[in-house]
Amino acid sequence: MSENEKHAPEEVPIKESALPTGTAAPTATSAPAPAVNEAPEKKKREYKDMEEKHQGDLHAKVDMNTIQFTAADLYDKDKVDIEHVVMEEVFQLLQCDHNGLTEAEANNRIGIFGPNKLEEKSENAFLQFLSFMWNPLSWVMEGAALVAIALSNGGGSPPDWQDFVGIVLLLFINSTIGFIEERNAGNAVKALMDSLAPKARVKRDGAWKEVESAVLVPGDLVAFKHGDVCPADCRLVEAIDVSMDQAALTGESLPQGKKEGDECFSGSTCKQGEAEGIVISTGPNTFFGRAATLVGQDNDQTGHLQMVLARIGTFCLVSIGLFVLLEILILYADFRYSYRRGLNNILVLLIGGIPIAMPTVLSVTLAVGAQQLAKHKAIVTRITAIEELAGVTILCSDKTGTLTTNKLTIDKANVKCYSSWDVEGVCLLAAYASRTENQDAIDGCIVGTLDDPKKARAGIELLDFKPFNPVDKRTEITYRDNMDGGKLKRATKGMTGIIIELCSRNKTSELEDRLEADVEEFATRGLRALAVAYEDVMGDQKDSEGNGFELVGLLSIFDPPRSDTKQTIDDAMALGVKVKMVTGDQLAIAKETGRRLGLGDHMYPAKVLKDGPEAGGKHANLDEMIMDADGFAGVFPEHKFEIVKRIQGLGHLCAMTGDGANDAPALSRANVGIAVEGATDAARGAADIVLTEPGLSTIVHAIYGSRVIFQRMRNYAIYACAVTIRIVVGFAIMAFAWKFDFPPFMVLIIAVLNDGTIMTLSLDRVLPSTTPDSWDLAEVFAFGIAYGLYLALSTIILFVVIYDTTFFEDRFGVQAYKNVNDRGVHMVIYLQVAIISQALIFVTRSHGPSWTERPSVALMLAFCLAQLISSIIAAFGNWGFTDVEAISGGWIGIVWVWNIVWYIPLDLVKFIMKKTVIKALQARKARKTAPALVDSNGEKLQRTASRHESLYSNRTSFLSRAAGRVGLKGGKTVAMDKQELQRFSSIQAQQSGAALQRGASRTH
Repeated sequence: MSENEKHAPEEVPIKESALPTGTAAPTATSAPAPAVNEAPEKKKREYKDMEEKHQGDLHAKVDMNTIQFTAADLYDKDKVDIEHVVMEEVFQLLQCDHNGLTEAEANNRIGIFGPNKLEEKSENAFLQFLSFMWNPLSWVMEGAALVAIALSNGGGSPPDWQDFVGIVLLLFINSTIGFIEERNAGNAVKALMDSLAPKARVKRDGAWKEVESAVLVPGDLVAFKHGDVCPADCRLVEAIDVSMDQAALTGESLPQGKKEGDECFSGSTCKQGEAEGIVISTGPNTFFGRAATLVGQDNDQTGHLQMVLARIGTFCLVSIGLFVLLEILILYADFRYSYRRGLNNILVLLIGGIPIAMPTVLSVTLAVGAQQLAKHKAIVTRITAIEELAGVTILCSDKTGTLTTNKLTIDKANVKCYSSWDVEGVCLLAAYASRTENQDAIDGCIVGTLDDPKKARAGIELLDFKPFNPVDKRTEITYRDNMDGGKLKRATKGMTGIIIELCSRNKTSELEDRLEADVEEFATRGLRALAVAYEDVMGDQKDSEGNGFELVGLLSIFDPPRSDTKQTIDDAMALGVKVKMVTGDQLAIAKETGRRLGLGDHMYPAKVLKDGPEAGGKHANLDEMIMDADGFAGVFPEHKFEIVKRIQGLGHLCAMTGDGANDAPALSRANVGIAVEGATDAARGAADIVLTEPGLSTIVHAIYGSRVIFQRMRNYAIYACAVTIRIVVGFAIMAFAWKFDFPPFMVLIIAVLNDGTIMTLSLDRVLPSTTPDSWDLAEVFAFGIAYGLYLALSTIILFVVIYDTTFFEDRFGVQAYKNVNDRGVHMVIYLQVAIISQALIFVTRSHGPSWTERPSVALMLAFCLAQLISSIIAAFGNWGFTDVEAISGGWIGIVWVWNIVWYIPLDLVKFIMKKTVIKALQARKARKTAPALVDSNGEKLQRTASRHESLYSNRTSFLSRAAGRVGLKGGKTVAMDKQELQRFSSIQAQQSGAALQRGASRTH
């Protein structure tokens, strides 16, 4: 190892002169000096390393005799904290001893506490299928079907079978798609239950036996060893070098050492040692079980897309209902229509007014989007989550295994060297003092630091190895260095306090001060310190004395961020999504991770979620604190659940990423739960999106893709509302003014062709938003009404020209239709409505002029095919049963030209709406969503929501604009007084805050 000591002076024994001033060399004959003349007592050093904190021995909070032997009393923490009370009280509470229980007593306790498993709820598949027919859109469809088959059966006419069959088929297609999508979603509770240890070793009737873990009860004595899964929450009565991996439960990145009296969680894995413990809780009362019961609990949210569909359905219902009522009053009361004639007119409004295939179109759009996300290794288990992801404003992320790799590493950039050894030499010495087989997490990460793990034993001969144990808290190797003449050497690594006490060579007060400062720095940054020391062996035997250990280095152990995490977070923030870390790990570790990722270190411990903000602090309430924080540390599953719930309560759509069972409740509660690659079954079951490759970059692809899909759905929603208005207003006015009776079946044909074409929107080219999307239904309805009225006007004026003038006959020599309800007129109106209705989608899908944004090939081909079919029907559709007849090619040409002429101003309608009605709606919304903030003195405050945008981007653009106005561009510079610059900055920050408030996240 001489290459790692190249900067070292020759090692020599300590001489008296080398001792600190005022310190005498120790001799055998030295007598202690009187106390008054004694040198100052050696400073007591505290190496504040990262260790598990124990609450100490507690006692019951009430008289033990008042606590009943029931789950309600034993797990009531206002009476007793059975997880932390002294072991004597545990035995007393559970009425057991070190010999375990008898079979009879265990069977009795099953009746009291229930089995050690989670309850699985099943849902009737048939009722689940029928539930998809219970929403406002389906109600109108079902009502129209009843009218067609039952109420229309009169006046000497048969039931309207054609309309009935078409409506029912569309209804069943929609329900089937929704049913299949829901049935394919993972069952989170089942996944959690499957994660429990299936077998357990328990002592019953004085003998050890293996039983199903489901039959364990509180008071049982269980045993487990390296590699076993803890079968229930228990308190250890015997622990031999025990280390438990509970990262999937608590989020702690490091395995936790356990001793007698400590609690082990159900579902945690024993990484080292052997243990026996008394079961204190089972099934839903365990830490694991409490997480399971939170999954889906209090989930009173209506699905976001379902809520939007309900509102669009309500809009259509009100529109249809209003004109149906008018038709009943006018057609029956005034015009004295026969029963069947009036009912046919009402059917036109019911069938044509409701966007019958809207749920199907949106489902297909989402399903195609899910397939596209799968190409980016993101499996969607709930397709409606795609729509919600587009509107996510806050992403809460677990740390361990999500933002980080959940694999401990040595941070070489932070290795401290105290002697002749360089960084590589210190790491090599530490690798020598590590196991190369049957490694624990620490040994594995140290050996993994080497570019070749074989170097941990290359060039040396192992003579003796002392593994880590809880007493010595260090490992030690004695070896022969074949690269240094076969000399015997010894290396050790372990806890800092233990190693420095062991060292005797070249140890000075300055060195100890430096070491203490370094360890404290590591601790504040969340890095676990590991000291390394080395000595030469003076003899030829492995147990020969050495020349004294010398401290050579200090390693920092850390769970590093994934390679793409920082870029992913930056990309998410660029898309307007705020990222918050929510972890079960320690606060210092969370802050260090946040600093490395650029998240910030403005984080709080979990206790603030219970205690709330400090009185007189900058946060008025807990909600304000949650929104301001960069993250929370030391949280349990119920804390993550509460954070997500509160964020949603503030009007945000919240996404949650995680990988462990402790994340499952929050994943289930979030609008979009995302399980990362390598996640537990519990997390995958609770999630809406499951990533199948390492890293978080897929999330950015998913957000971007979801916004593309959202734009497609929004375009369709505007189109559907416009078609509703154009049908109900256009045909109602024609019925009122001219007693025009349009055939209901032709409206159904229009709906089928339109919606069949619109399904290709799922493949359309659209420009996604750079900020979170939201369903501003006021804008959707405003656009829909404007387009609908314009299209209705185009149809009415065409009818007026046909009926009241001879323009077309005189100019083009086509057949005249002067009878209001001539079958040819019906066909002309059918073709005009069918063509221009579908053409509307090209206007709704574009932000600028419709001809400047090229649609997808699939949409264009579908549009052309639908128009071809419509024109063929018009040319050859002599269908007596639906009161239409074929029209000439001249009329077909007239309709096409008419629609082209009326199509061109549609873009003008869009731009006028944007400049007037939409602008007014946005201004009104901004006033509602940006209430003035005031301080304690009642002064208005302007608070910036984005430090990056307000202090940097906006300042730069502000100065750039100012320079341009005064002609200082083109290489010229601007000089400003410092105070003047500060004044400009303050003004700019204030203006930015107001702008950001006006554009705050939309409520949903």
